[in-house]
Amino acid sequence: MATDWLGSVVSINCGLTLGVYQGEVLSVDHASQTISLRQPYHNGVRCPLPEVTFSAIDIKELKFLDIQNTVNKASTGQGAATESSFIPSARHGQSNRVALPHVTSSSSYSSTAPITILRRAPAGSSNSRGATQAAQKKNSVRNGGPTRTRDDECFGGGTDENMGADFDFEGNLALFDKAAVFSQIEGTAGHSNRAQHHNAQGDQKPLSYRHDENILEAKPVIYRQITVPQHGGKEYCTDSGLVVPSIPYELHKRLLAAAERWGLSLERRLETTGVCSSQMALTLLGGPNRLTPKNVHQRPTVVLLCGPHIQGAQGVSCGRHLANHGVEVILFLPNFVKMQESVTGEVHLYTRTGSKQVASVKDLPTSPVDLVINCLDCHENPMLGEQSWYQLAADWANQNRAPVLSIDPAIGGPHQTVEAKWTLSLGLPLPLTETESRVYLCDIGIPKLVFQEVGIRYRSPFGCKFVIPLHTP
Repeated sequence: MATDWLGSVVSINCGLTLGVYQGEVLSVDHASQTISLRQPYHNGVRCPLPEVTFSAIDIKELKFLDIQNTVNKASTGQGAATESSFIPSARHGQSNRVALPHVTSSSSYSSTAPITILRRAPAGSSNSRGATQAAQKKNSVRNGGPTRTRDDECFGGGTDENMGADFDFEGNLALFDKAAVFSQIEGTAGHSNRAQHHNAQGDQKPLSYRHDENILEAKPVIYRQITVPQHGGKEYCTDSGLVVPSIPYELHKRLLAAAERWGLSLERRLETTGVCSSQMALTLLGGPNRLTPKNVHQRPTVVLLCGPHIQGAQGVSCGRHLANHGVEVILFLPNFVKMQESVTGEVHLYTRTGSKQVASVKDLPTSPVDLVINCLDCHENPMLGEQSWYQLAADWANQNRAPVLSIDPAIGGPHQTVEAKWTLSLGLPLPLTETESRVYLCDIGIPKLVFQEVGIRYRSPFGCKFVIPLHTP
């Protein structure tokens, strides 16, 4: 009779997949052919479930670990019960009857009360829930006994208690008083060592900072760090808010003369201007996204429009550096006018790059190019723009539909000028006419004391760059 075995401690071996379970027999159901264990252990670890139910098809071996109470129920004789086992002998779909083997005792043991288990419990049964969840743990059995995996040994301890209960998120969140916590934080912050400042009434209030502000005390920023004795009538500002005033061309000319007396020769200025302007042009052309070894079949094309003066020499220097960086450069320079010596020297270096040079506008490309660099203007001779070659070159630039970068343009004049998208000034900006051109400033290496020599109180606005944008306030 199955009820005789209730309360016995058994060990059920379910194979390599489910492992070995030990526990007290809670119930044996003949109808569903199942056996249930109370307070089970799985492979030596306490199960989080209070009850586990097994069917006959899952059981490979069943051992009684303590049947003393059962023997006393079945017989009045005394004796020590030994370990016995049930070994199923039927296959799936057949009756599987397991009988209790003989027990060594001082008296005869006549009642065997077999447990008959035929089929697996229904899938929807609540008792089979424990065995289904237990099947998710696949532990190996070595020498017929239970083994623990490395994860169980490291993290299994203390995790079997209250695993079946769901965490109450709403109840736990209700314990958190948000208003009280923030009030405590603000009260603590009010007594901290943060910087204090006085308002108009003299009361002290804590100074609040954004995440991108420096909390260290510093001197107030002076945004007007450059003052000039002669104002050009126009002011600009940098991205950080520093004021950069414009100067008239006469003061600009005196500044360059003072720099040349201290050793900043024209050749040095031409080289610096060429490097900075070419770096700006490379950025406008696309930079590393355009100039790569894998993109040699799409080299950008730049047309340089230069005159026979210092501004033209600056453009030729820029073209030489562009050609050295893999840009296809076309230099326009009229050869029927007298050139300055600085232009001749720059052209001599430019020819060593193997780039193209033309003297007529007819030889310039008819299709749009990537960039046009304008160096036609001259500060010393503004009437140069009335000549035919200048006007033809300006017409070609305005009709080519390519963006134009003007380097050190003249202040203005009655002649036709090239419509530039970007304008690059040198040292300090000149008072340029109101156009849609974006103004940039180039550092040509003039020392601070040279500015001071011509009456300019100067502090560099460039920071870590050599070319910075200027904005109109």
